[in-house]
Amino acid sequence: MIPIRQRFLIVCEGEKTEPNYFMGFRVPGIIAEVYGEGMVTMSLVQKTIELRHQDDYDQTWCVFDKDDNSDDEFNRAIDFAARNNISVAYSNQCFELWYVLHFNYLTNSITRNDYMRILDDKLHHKYEKKSRAIYSELRDSQQTAIRNAEKLLLEYNPRRAARDDPSTTVHLLVKQLLKFS
Repeated sequence: MIPIRQRFLIVCEGEKTEPNYFMGFRVPGIIAEVYGEGMVTMSLVQKTIELRHQDDYDQTWCVFDKDDNSDDEFNRAIDFAARNNISVAYSNQCFELWYVLHFNYLTNSITRNDYMRILDDKLHHKYEKKSRAIYSELRDSQQTAIRNAEKLLLEYNPRRAARDDPSTTVHLLVKQLLKFS
């Protein structure tokens, strides 16, 4: 049975990195609208609510990182999104964790510069944060990243998103996009 197409609204914290990745999926623009807002957690969730009311979507996702946000601010944004029926694809600490999981299972907290160095090595060229080609470079390892992200979340019991470093739920959005693309 062919799954019914769903319309996605994906609102990202970053203006280029995350949107460029999600726009790489083979999903027509009328099915997935991706916005890069350049906002942080709580204001991003509020913007997502505003955008959701402008059209009819089956799934609404907010994509953001822990970055330097306080634990309280990060957790409040996740809770606020859930209370407003918005799914969250977060990364603690940064979206590049999702990229690294395409190559390595990573359980220890590392610096942003370390993420960049790992990606430079694994991609065999300097990682460009705003790359439009990153999705196609990582596509063949997507299932590995999904398995690694799922396994990583199992390391945390109970889960505490702001404290679980490294962790990501980006795979949840990726699995939905793959299901309906």
